[in-house]
Amino acid sequence: MKNILCFGDSNTWGYEPVVCTRYAYDVRWTGALQKRLGSQYRVIEEGLNGRTSGFDEPGRDFSNAARYFPMLLECHRPLDLVVIMLGTNDLKSQFQLTSSAIAQSVKGLCEMVLNGEYIDNTHTQLLLIAPPHVANLPAEDVQIFSGARDKSLQLATEYNKVADELGILFMDASEVVETTDADGLHWTAQQHQDFAAVLSDKVLSIFVD
Repeated sequence: MKNILCFGDSNTWGYEPVVCTRYAYDVRWTGALQKRLGSQYRVIEEGLNGRTSGFDEPGRDFSNAARYFPMLLECHRPLDLVVIMLGTNDLKSQFQLTSSAIAQSVKGLCEMVLNGEYIDNTHTQLLLIAPPHVANLPAEDVQIFSGARDKSLQLATEYNKVADELGILFMDASEVVETTDADGLHWTAQQHQDFAAVLSDKVLSIFVD
């Protein structure tokens, strides 16, 4: 059995826009991915609303991925593939980060996988996914994500550079998913299904190769 750790934010958790609840397991992309891959694969969900790649948000230090990722890598080992899709919450104006700085923070997470100390994770493959672009935001979020749209358009290029530097796999989610205008940040149920369909082909090609 191949163990796949999917590490991300609210779109990995399965946040449903507008109603602010969680999609059912078979609706969110991780559950749909599990169904497509079948019993020879185990998809491990590790999504968290508001998760950043490595920055503290007041009152939510647990959402800083850099603090807890090493623990999760140990907790779920052995791992055959780690999928990282983060960066949207790093676009919040309070952090004042460039797209390049966000990519470098995500690079640090990738290096945690590549430089892990456990022998059963020695051959873990790594897929870095650039999150889809920020869409039209509701009035209450415009200030929180000031300038986020333009920065989000640059993330794929910066993430691709990181993937090339580290020699890891790369995917641009914006080529598959167009974030819904319902809240500008999250995905519709159909988008979850579409993403799972493309990602399942990607995963299967990784292990066939």
